This record gives sequence, C-alpha cells and structure tokens, in this order.
Amino acid sequence: MENYTPAFKARLGLFIAVGLAIFVITIFYIGKQQNLFNPVFKTTANFYNVSGLQVGNNVRFSGINVGIVDNIRIINDSTVQVIMLIRKDVQEFIKADSEAAIGSSGIIGDRIVIINQGSNSAAIILDGQHIGSIEPVETDAIVASLQVTASSAEIITKQLAEIMVNVNSGQGMLGRLIQDSTIAENVNQTIANFKKSSEGFDETIEVTKENVFEFMEKLQLTAAKTEIASNALGEIMVRINSGEGTLGMLIQDTVVAYNLSETMINLKQSSQGLNENMEALKHNLFFRRYFRKEAERIENERLEQEKREYEMEEEKITIP
Repeated sequence: MENYTPAFKARLGLFIAVGLAIFVITIFYIGKQQNLFNPVFKTTANFYNVSGLQVGNNVRFSGINVGIVDNIRIINDSTVQVIMLIRKDVQEFIKADSEAAIGSSGIIGDRIVIINQGSNSAAIILDGQHIGSIEPVETDAIVASLQVTASSAEIITKQLAEIMVNVNSGQGMLGRLIQDSTIAENVNQTIANFKKSSEGFDETIEVTKENVFEFMEKLQLTAAKTEIASNALGEIMVRINSGEGTLGMLIQDTVVAYNLSETMINLKQSSQGLNENMEALKHNLFFRRYFRKEAERIENERLEQEKREYEMEEEKITIP
C-alpha cells in the first residue's frame, strides 16, 4: 500500500471516472438507438423472405429512423414475421393501411424496414396491429437479370458489328448506297426529278386554287340570285295566301272557286251534247254517206300501214 502514491491514486480515480462516464454514455447512446428510454408501440408485418434483415436494424418512416426491429421469427415454411418497436410520438402519422417494405440504408448498407405513409382517410395504427408488406427484390435476382441483359447486349453488339462490316465492304442495299457512286448519282438524279415534278405540282395547285376561287365566286352569285328569287317567291306566296291576284282569288275566294266549278260542269255537259249531235249526224240521211266514206278511208290507211310494216319485217328476215 505504501507503493500507491497520491498521484497514482489520483490517476487511477480519474481513469475509473472516465471509464464509468464512457460506459454511461455508451449505455445511454445504445438505449437511445434501441428506444429503451422512449415510449414505444409494437406492430408486425409478414414477409416471404426478409432478405438479410436482422434484429436491431432500423425502421424508417418518411426517411426518418422511428424504431427498430425487435424480433424476427418463422411462422411457417412460407411466412416470416417481423416484430417492430416504433416510437409512440409517430404513431399518429402511421395509418392502418400503411405497408412495410425491406430496403437498404445505402447501396451496400444494412437492411432496414421502410413503412410508407398510407392514405389520409385511413385510421391510425393501433398498438400490436398487423400491417401489410411488400416483398423485397433480391440482389441475386437483379444480378441474374443484369446478366441476361448483358448477354443480349453482347449479341446485339456483335450483330451491329457484322452489319457495319458488311456496309463498309459495300454489301447489301445500304452498303451499295454508301460505297457505289453510281447509285448515289442515280439517287441524286431521282431527287432532282422529284423536285421538278413537285414544282409542276405546285403550279397545278395554284391553277386549281384560282379555278376554285372563281367557282366559289360564281357559286356566291348564284346563291345571291337564288336568295332574291326565293324572297320574290315568298312574297308571291304571301299574296296568294292573302287572296290577292287571280290565283289567290281562285285559292282563297270560295265564290270564284264555285263559279269555276259550275263552268267546268257546263262545259262537260256541252261536250256531251256535242258528242250526241255528232252521233246523230252520222245516222242522218244526208251525212251518212260522208261518214261511211271517211271510215273506209281510215280503215284503208290502217291496212296499208300494216302491210308496209309486214313487208319491212320480211326484208329483215331474208337479209343474211
């Protein structure tokens, strides 16, 4: 004991005090990271594969660490349950329809659980409530997909290289277009001819436009004349409907219409009387011979006409 000087004891006490302070700070830091000193609530999510997630990994909400993974246990051959402890002060922001996904804290960082915000109309999550999950994408699957893509890109690159070699050697249509000056000259000549044709086509379009404009002007004049004629016809129809003029009187005046009907009846009766008089003249002694000769003349003319038609038909048949 005599060897322990006061200076040594002071240094020993200082070392122990610093060690205790570091220990307390470490415990406090770990406890803070593990939410040992904050009120928490529990929630669970089921996954088919947790993709390397471990107990103690962080739980993030809106990019902020709000809890830790408290436990991971296998429920059956296809389900793994992840139990999370989340700070109580963020419970009001997490909804019952929120979903948990497994991601990374960086490109090659630790695996973490990420909880999305859910919908605003949903209820707040309760302590111990189960939420939905989104299966993580495995790194091996991404690497395998990249390998397939790289293989396809390699094949495409080889094919493009072969095509470029053929083009540079003048093979194929594209190669001939690039290497053969004759074909290039023909293409230039074709373009020049097409340019000339397009110029003629433009002139044709201009002439057509002028003809169309002239036609439209004539059509407008015709429409104006038609409008004037329709207006005049409308005025005539108005006068007729109002009973003006002879035609209006015939349509609207019942007296005139009645007189016209009586006149037509009288004419009909007169024509009937005239027919009866002509029939009486045919049977009169003085006119009977005249009407008989007239009838014989008409009958002879009809027979002559039929004879000529018959002879014409015979000539058509005999002609080879």
